[in-house]
Amino acid sequence: MISAMFMFVKLAMQNGVHVVETLFWRQLTAIPIVIIWFLYSDQLRSIKTQRPTAHAIRMILGISAMGLNFIAFSLLPLAEATVIGFASPVFGTILAALILHEPTGAYRWTGVLIGFIGIVIVVEPKTLMNLWTSGSNLGPIIALAGALMTAAVSIQIRQLGKSENSGTIVFWFSMTSIIPLGIAMLFFASEHSQQAYYYIVALSICGACAQFMLTAAMRFAPVSVVMTMDYSALIWTILFGYWVFQDIVSPSTWIGAPIIIGAGLFIAWRERRVVKSKI
Repeated sequence: MISAMFMFVKLAMQNGVHVVETLFWRQLTAIPIVIIWFLYSDQLRSIKTQRPTAHAIRMILGISAMGLNFIAFSLLPLAEATVIGFASPVFGTILAALILHEPTGAYRWTGVLIGFIGIVIVVEPKTLMNLWTSGSNLGPIIALAGALMTAAVSIQIRQLGKSENSGTIVFWFSMTSIIPLGIAMLFFASEHSQQAYYYIVALSICGACAQFMLTAAMRFAPVSVVMTMDYSALIWTILFGYWVFQDIVSPSTWIGAPIIIGAGLFIAWRERRVVKSKI
């Protein structure tokens, strides 16, 4: 569903839909899905929160991450944007050490180093040189910024998770983000073709379903297991990219992808070992 959402985001933006519009409809559609989930799981009372400031910070980080990722997918082939997005666990390890002061040993720092090697291979030094000399090809840089912001979101959610359940976090993210996005819509919303509206509806439904499924998955399996499944997105973005956009995956992406994924899996494995050792 997440891969399908990004495919429709790319199609929508190619048909003149502004990124603010994609974000607004993505978030608005999520609200009834979240409420239905609360009613189904009999957790409606849990939407009460004593940490509005923390939720506001999560909203700012979340909208920034989502916006950067949407733009990155509009500029890059789906598979390449997905692979660069896999750098989030690498950035997350760094942020956890700097912000949360989590002890990070040699194993996890090794994973970070391996992950950065994979990132350099995918992005390619010539891309960075083109950006430096001509200011062109911003796609990989925006994708890296999106991965960094996604990692920041994970850190904030980890902090929120100490007192809030996952459904409460999702609910307040959807509700609070509608306010700034609704105001922004006054300036960026415009008329579109019928085809563009189909893409808006499709990306909104896919995004809401993905959010619902991810929330449900977190209820039935550990976070480390659920997030590892995220790497299967590469399969779908390769297929969607070839089928819809005739994208051919570059050799550098084929080489860098398993390195970045391997680094992420290694970091997840190491964190799980550390947690088990404390129990």
